[in-house]
Amino acid sequence: MNKLRLAVFASHEGSNMQSIIDASKQDKLQAEVVCVISNNSSSGALKRAENEGIAFYHVSVKTHPIEKDFSDKILEILNLHKVDLIILAGYMKKIPVEILKAYRNKILNIHPALLPKFGGKNMYGMNVHQAVIANGEKKSGATVHIVDENYDQGKILNQIEVVVLSDDTPETLAQRVLEVEHKIYVETIQKIIDGSILLQ
Repeated sequence: MNKLRLAVFASHEGSNMQSIIDASKQDKLQAEVVCVISNNSSSGALKRAENEGIAFYHVSVKTHPIEKDFSDKILEILNLHKVDLIILAGYMKKIPVEILKAYRNKILNIHPALLPKFGGKNMYGMNVHQAVIANGEKKSGATVHIVDENYDQGKILNQIEVVVLSDDTPETLAQRVLEVEHKIYVETIQKIIDGSILLQ
């Protein structure tokens, strides 16, 4: 059986990407990461890709200042690698409309909260965990969703809860949420492959 071909877009360390790569190598996931794209030339994600022997690319406003050229380059890479599904793993740039159209319902993101709460513009990273604690929430977690034109508003595919402890800081909560992110992303992709989660 052919494995699902994944492209990962990441801006920073790429720990979620690594969990996907590891699951694939251990045959826990019938998919493989075939290319990695980052808008940050010094990102840990590109280094991880290089270490794993996976094709990697730096594509950003520095390499392609014109938006259409930026989109065209990414689409060229995705076509070259025959990508089935795009996985966002801490990618800090809004996906251009041309890519959304070409990969409609085939772009996934993971968000470190229980959407629709604590989503939207500027709700990323530690900002999310600070907001969860400041709001007095009893639980947070991770959400995998389809990416569309609006930040964090695409169809929710899977969620997992994490209890917010009374003495949590944004950093301690972030660490526990990240641990479940690694599990739920792999689980969700595999459920898409076996048909128990539908992308439409």
